[in-house]
Amino acid sequence: MKLRIKVVPSSSKDAIAEWLDDTLKVRVRAPPEGGKANASVEKLIGKTLGLPRGHVRIVSGKTSGRKMVEIAGMSEAEVRSRLSESLFG
Repeated sequence: MKLRIKVVPSSSKDAIAEWLDDTLKVRVRAPPEGGKANASVEKLIGKTLGLPRGHVRIVSGKTSGRKMVEIAGMSEAEVRSRLSESLFG
């Protein structure tokens, strides 16, 4: 499945922040240089979903604050449910 995200790099902590309609806002401590923020986003979403490394990857928007992430191994309903749970859990 594919998921739209808005990334806020250089934040005070790594966190799934909130849903903005159909876009997930993600905060990462890593700066937006050399792909560091992108790698942190992939790692954070994968960890939150309990997926192995490589199951989450940014497929578009690598140099933009708005990105498209591809998530393998889970349905859209599972992804949205787990990410929403992480906001309130």
